[in-house]
Amino acid sequence: MATAYIFTLQPTFTQGLILGQASILLLLFLVLKYLFFDADPNRPYRKASYQPKVEPSTDANGFTSGGADPVKVDGSTRDEDAESSEWLNVFLQQVLDAYRVKLRNGLAGAEGDEVARQRVEDFANKMRPTGFLDYIKVHSVDMGTSAPRLSRARIRRSLAPSADPEIEYDMNYIDSVSISISTSVLFNYPFPSFARLPVSLTISLSLFSSSVRLTPPNPHSPHPTITFTLPAPHSDFTLDIKTTSLMGSRAKLEDVPKLHELILNQIRRAILEKGTWKVVLPGLSSVSEVQEDVKTERKLAEEAFHS
Repeated sequence: MATAYIFTLQPTFTQGLILGQASILLLLFLVLKYLFFDADPNRPYRKASYQPKVEPSTDANGFTSGGADPVKVDGSTRDEDAESSEWLNVFLQQVLDAYRVKLRNGLAGAEGDEVARQRVEDFANKMRPTGFLDYIKVHSVDMGTSAPRLSRARIRRSLAPSADPEIEYDMNYIDSVSISISTSVLFNYPFPSFARLPVSLTISLSLFSSSVRLTPPNPHSPHPTITFTLPAPHSDFTLDIKTTSLMGSRAKLEDVPKLHELILNQIRRAILEKGTWKVVLPGLSSVSEVQEDVKTERKLAEEAFHS
């Protein structure tokens, strides 16, 4: 019986097919490795030649912003135009302004921008997955100047006599909040530090619109809390985000649509998963007790979902 040989001195169809496939894979590997990936292990971080940057504008107080504030809290609102929640909008504006000033360490201009940028960079690198992303370099941060505005306050009363009333608001946040970063995606296969894919990215938020549900504390609850739910149950939200990206080392891919979809989906998922906040009432409960209540509620919800 004749023996079939894969490799012989005389070229065969099978041998040519295998060599052709191997050469295509080798060519693809070389293109990815030397055009897009950065495989130098001695450089933990290298900036891409393209660095997206947000051009800031300076307000009257010397603080920078990338967009105009559509609503100014200057006391010029006419009585006939004011809403019942206007006091809360003024309060939210002052709270966010206080956080912005503290994040800049009370400094104005470029010096305050650098303090805010460094703090955001430190936080980003503290939270990053070290096995997946290289050091994150934050180039610029625009914290905006506006604040969420609440309107159309309405009380939702349940038909159950023992249920507490709930208040719903319509929330609109129109601003220019952005961050510009550079990092590298790490490839640790087939061996550690096999290659790096440099990525430069700018994320800009211009609109966030949603309904918000405020649940007052239940006087008969063992651990009374004020609950904020965003978005309100059985409702959706609008998220207007713009991303500009650049991927690659020598050859570069600009504004990849799939990357925009990935970022948008991750942000939407984070809002849906972490869109409920409970405020502990001083003297009536502790944070640890409320955390245990939240764990119990999630466990019961999972059991009811699987049953």
